Amino acid sequence: MSNWFYLHFRAIAHALRRMLGQPVGTLLSALVVGIALSLPGGGYLVLDNVASLARGVSGTPEISVFLDAGAQKADAEVLEQRLKGLPALASYRYVPRDEALKQLAASGLGDVLGGLGQNPLPDAFVLTPHGEDPEVFERLAAEIRAWPRVAHVQLDSAWVKRLHALLALGRSAVLMLAGLLGFALVIVTFNTIRLQILTQRQEIEVSRLLGATDPFIRRPFYWFGGLQGALGGLVALGTVWLGVGALAQPVARLAETYGAVFTLSGPDWRAALAIVLFATFLGWLGAAISVRRHLAST
Repeated sequence: MSNWFYLHFRAIAHALRRMLGQPVGTLLSALVVGIALSLPGGGYLVLDNVASLARGVSGTPEISVFLDAGAQKADAEVLEQRLKGLPALASYRYVPRDEALKQLAASGLGDVLGGLGQNPLPDAFVLTPHGEDPEVFERLAAEIRAWPRVAHVQLDSAWVKRLHALLALGRSAVLMLAGLLGFALVIVTFNTIRLQILTQRQEIEVSRLLGATDPFIRRPFYWFGGLQGALGGLVALGTVWLGVGALAQPVARLAETYGAVFTLSGPDWRAALAIVLFATFLGWLGAAISVRRHLAST
């Protein structure tokens, strides 16, 4: 086991010496990888922030449950007990018909309501489910519609469905972009390692004459590709953070026009780690393909 660590340590040191020996080429390759990966990374981050902003502007989606005209206070109490037993329900609020009439009168319809002989509004419950999954809203609404004394159930989830559909479309587009750019970055690493192998052909031949095995020869190239990809991933993170810093104030001003308080957030540690690991994998993959393709011919 100690010999395994020693061999990989030597391979890493060899790869680092190669990278430091050509700083301009290493920097340019890292910039290519970083800028390319910052596009899907930044796009995915924008989608998450847009979803948070839309929820802040549109408010929390709710379900309104209206009782029939003949429902009494006892019926409302029975319904309230049943609502307490729903695990998918985060909270609820009971709105008596008298309170609903006062709210409607306060909205400027007092003259119209004054001509009515009696209160036409029913008792109601306003429900807030856990999360914003449209399927949860539909399932709750279907269940409550079958309850006695329930005249109508109104969903406030149309905008949630549209938002989920738009976000799903955006995420699919970002994933397609990430796949295409990832393929391009594998090709970049492939050519970089190919040039490395061509420039070290004589050194490789001498190492083989001295008894070096193929895994020993390949190992530094694998690490070179992986480290180059990791460096590009760090550049991508830096680019995304610079973009977040540049857009923070304009986005905050836009949110204020909708009466919302919103702060553009950058990638958390999970997203940052995912970007670096993905870039490292792309670098390793390009190196592995290039080594298997070109090293056998040397």
